[in-house]
Amino acid sequence: MYVEIDFNSDEAIYIQLRNQIIYGIATSRLIEGENLPSVRELAEHIGINMHTVNKAYTILKQEGYLKLDRRKGAVVAIDCNKLQAIVDMRDELRVVLASAFCKNISCEEAHEIVNDIFNEFERG
Repeated sequence: MYVEIDFNSDEAIYIQLRNQIIYGIATSRLIEGENLPSVRELAEHIGINMHTVNKAYTILKQEGYLKLDRRKGAVVAIDCNKLQAIVDMRDELRVVLASAFCKNISCEEAHEIVNDIFNEFERG
């Protein structure tokens, strides 16, 4: 699993790791049932604290992207609760779109960005 952490970013490392795993699932680089590296292995590979990896994995489990199994470790397991996903997406997009609106980004420009991103996932 390839992970690139920007240690100079203002974004927390566990959030960067979480986001990259979600992106990996969306682009099919990580697939349902695939085992992720152990907390220790990934922490050593990236050069970060094990607690940081554990926090990212725990959040991904809570969000329905991973199952944590004592024998198998972290396994990609997508929660198919679409209705809740839509509610969550609406809440998150509301803030992103409010920010875009404040910066004079038009509805058409926002739609174009969303379409471009979805096309990235479809191409894998």
